[in-house]
Formats: sequence, structure tokens, C-alpha cells
Amino acid sequence: MSALDWAVLVLTLAGIVSFGAWRSRGVHTTESFLRAGKDIRWWTIGLSVIATQASAITFLSVPGQAYQDGLGFVQFYFGLPIAMVLLSAIILPVYHRLRVYTAYQYLEERFDRRTRQFTALLFLVSRGLASGLAIYAPALVLSAVLGWPVLWTNWALGAVTIVYTVAGGSRAVSRTQTAQMAVILVGLLAAFGMAVSLLPPEFSFGRGVALAGALGKLEGVDPSLRLDTRYTLWSGLLGGLFVQLAYFGTDQSQVQRYLAGGPLAESRRGLLMNGLLKVPMQLFILFLGVMVFVVYQLTPPPLFFNRAELERVRASHPAEVASLEARHARLFAEKRQVIDAWLTSPTNATALRENEARVQALRKETGALVARTRPGADPKDADFIFLRFVLDHFPRGLIGLLVAVILSAAMSANSAALSSLGATTVVDFYRPRHPDAPDSRTLAVARWSTAAWGLVAVGFASFASLLDNLIQAVNVLGSLFYGPMLGVFLVGFFLARVRGRAAFWATVAGEIAVLAAATFGSLGFLWYNVLGCAVVVGLAPLLQRVFSRSSPHPTGEPT
Repeated sequence: MSALDWAVLVLTLAGIVSFGAWRSRGVHTTESFLRAGKDIRWWTIGLSVIATQASAITFLSVPGQAYQDGLGFVQFYFGLPIAMVLLSAIILPVYHRLRVYTAYQYLEERFDRRTRQFTALLFLVSRGLASGLAIYAPALVLSAVLGWPVLWTNWALGAVTIVYTVAGGSRAVSRTQTAQMAVILVGLLAAFGMAVSLLPPEFSFGRGVALAGALGKLEGVDPSLRLDTRYTLWSGLLGGLFVQLAYFGTDQSQVQRYLAGGPLAESRRGLLMNGLLKVPMQLFILFLGVMVFVVYQLTPPPLFFNRAELERVRASHPAEVASLEARHARLFAEKRQVIDAWLTSPTNATALRENEARVQALRKETGALVARTRPGADPKDADFIFLRFVLDHFPRGLIGLLVAVILSAAMSANSAALSSLGATTVVDFYRPRHPDAPDSRTLAVARWSTAAWGLVAVGFASFASLLDNLIQAVNVLGSLFYGPMLGVFLVGFFLARVRGRAAFWATVAGEIAVLAAATFGSLGFLWYNVLGCAVVVGLAPLLQRVFSRSSPHPTGEPT
């Protein structure tokens, strides 16, 4: 990056951190560390909820997902607006009435402590691992910009995030996320404008969109009923509804954002704001990826978007890389001829798709060479597509802004996740065992547990390169746990006769069912959420009947 890019990057991030430090001064009690304050307004809550989801993975991986598969990923979010309405009407009033710090406190009030702590443990595992992926994504950015190994940038970013969160807690997270979202939105609009401006003069924006459609990149809705397909209209509406209900209703990283302070009405408006804005925002980011795809149909794309990995292979196998590059150049020249022919006769897109299939096959061949030459290296480069596009095509200053966007998103999501992990550890595990501990000791435990979870996340980030596309990996990981978590809460809300023992074992059975389906089945991952929830809700009342017959003195009366 140029000196101007570094200046933009440093000044943007320093301004955000300074603003957060100023607004979160005075965090000296456990209450102030775990809650953001009672003066949080609905737009701050809404932006905080959106920013917590919008990690660096969103801005690195989602455009790459659209580049490869088009707009279909947007179906994952179709259930979100419905989920926001249901949460605002049903679950949010219960949390506010009980004045809980974490969602899992409700489960002890309703069932018993082991149900509370088992569900909290599911959250800690899922969010702790997902935080590792959220650290790995911006580490890719710094690795590409600085030329450092990803392992170094993983630990550097992890250290900054840990210090940032431990110092200010939930208050620092909520106060800075408004500024971070402003930077993110400005950066996205600038990136989209830049992608459109890179189209050749003779190729209008409308023609670019038509070309993307001819190549199947604008097929955003799949109405099929196939259960083995990841993204369909029905998996998004039903499976997506379940995952969004679980994520926003039982995942402490989100619950902590809208329970940070203020009256019930402010929290409700914040959630509904998220429901209105999230789907259009994700669609816009996906469409940005589609426009990057269009640009690379008209200008030569890299053979492999992970430049550092390709150069390492070139150093040991120069002849093979040169041969692949020659074939790639020849295929691109043929592609341009096919596109020019399509412009005069746009009714036939078969040749376009056949040519693109050959290009993608060559990219896979390159990835296989990378994996064969460098064992352990990632043969997939989808997560590098948008970053390479930015570094290769954007002018000085704008590169710094886009890198600031990605790192701002990383700071926002990672700090929120670590704050929620620390809060859950203290509230759901430490306080029940040490109810008389002084506040100073509880605050120290909250800070140390936040730091410890940060180390766990950084450790897992070291293995993230072995996973598929990051945005899919995050969602698959969440779907392994969210169904049973949602199920036990629904049992608590709607099945008044079910008590603690039945709820606990139904939740355990639901988690086992999901893990078995993921290990041995071919079910699309969004359906894991439906499966896990259905097992818990269906099994809990049956177990309650069995346990009621075997024990004349049931425990865990509903409240």
C-alpha cells in the first residue's frame, strides 16, 4: 500500500478506537463491563446488532461466494425479518422482565442449573470457534498487504482485539460499532462505484448485468424442494428462520447487544431495524461480488487469486505455472470473442457458459497444483477474490479505506463475540458457584475469561485455512448447535408442563441428532437447525411423561 493508504487506514482505525475509549471511560464495575448503559438508543442497538454480524468474513468471503455461485446465498437470510418480528413479540419481553445478563439465566429460572449451563456450554463452543474464523479473515488481509505469514497476522489481530475488548467490555463494543458501521457503509458504496467504473467504456452497466444473468449469476431464488441443496427458497424461509431465531434469541453475542440497556421499546426497534436492513445489505454485498465477476469477464483475471501462494509454487515449479498461465491467457482471449459474439446475439448463452466452465476447471487445476506442491496449503482462493480485486485495481487512498472497512468489521464482530463469551463464563458459570464474591474479583474474572476465550479463538484461527469458503464455514458451524439451543428455549416458553430433567436430556439428544446428521447424512446444513429444534421440542414432553411416572417428586417446576 502507498503512504496515502496507510494514512487513511491508521487515521480511520485510530479515530474509531479513540472514540470508543472516550465513550467507554469509567468501566470499573462488573455491571458497566457487562452492560453498555441505559442510555443506548434504538438506532445504536440496531447498528450494533448489524455490526456484530458484519464481520470481516462478510466483506471478504461473501463477494467471493457471489463470484463463484451468484446471488443464491441471499436465500439464507429470507427468514430473518420474520424472526425479528417473532423475537420482538415473544422472547424479548421475557428477557426484559427477568432483567437477565445472559439468555441462559432464563433457563435456570424455568428449568434448572444444568440445563442452563449445558446450553451456555453449547454457545461457548460454537461462538468460541466462530470467533477464530472471524479473526482469520482479516488476518488474510494483513498478510496480503504486509507480506507477513498468516500465522503472525492471526496473533497480531488477536492480541489487538483482546486488549480492545478487555479494556472496555460491552460498553466499548456498543459505542464504537456505530462509527464502524459508518465506515463500512461508505467503503461498500465506494467499492461498488469503483467496480462499475472499471467496466470498459463500450460496455454499459446494463450490459454488465445482462452478462452476469446470462452466466447464471443473478439466479437468487431456487424454488426446488431438494433437501441436499444448501440454499433454496424453502431452506431459507424455514431453515433460515430457525437459525435466525436461534442466533438472535439464544446466542449471547446478539442477546447482549439488544439487552445492553434501555427500555423494551428501544430494543424492539433496534431488532426491527435489523430485520429491515440486513437482507438488502447482504444482497448489495453479493451484487458487488457479481460486478467483480463481470469486470473479470472483460479484463484478464489472475490465474489464482491467492497471489502469495501462487508465487511460492512458481518458485519451485516455474514451468508448470507458466504453462497454466499460457492456457489461461488463451482461454481469456477465446472468452472475449465469445462475449463479443453474444453481444450481437444475446439470446444464446450456451457458448458463454461452456467457456466459463473451462476457465473454472483451469482454476481448479491450479488449486490442485498448489495443494500438491505445498501440502497443507489452501487449494481454494474464493476468500481472496475481493481482496485481490481491491489491491490490483483501486487507486491510492481507496485501498486504505477498504482495508479499514475490513479491519473495522473485524474489530466490531470479534470484540462483540469475546465480550459475550466472557459475560457468559462469568454470569452462567462463575457467579452461581461464587455468589458472594466481591465485585472487584468478579470483574477480574470477567476480564481474564474474555482474554482466555480470545486465545482460544486465535488458536482455532490457525486451522481456518483448512476449511471451505469462510462465510459458509461460519454458518455451518453455527447450524451444528443452534437447533437444540432454540429448541430448549421454545420448550421453556410454550410447553409449561416440561421440567428440567426432561428439557436437559431432550437438548442432549437434539445435539447428538444434529452431529450424527452432519457426520453421516447428506442433509443441507440449514436443515440441521430444524432437525435439532424438532428433536428437542418433540422429545421433551415424551421424556417428561416417562420421568413423571418414574419419580413421584419431580423437580424443576416451571416459573
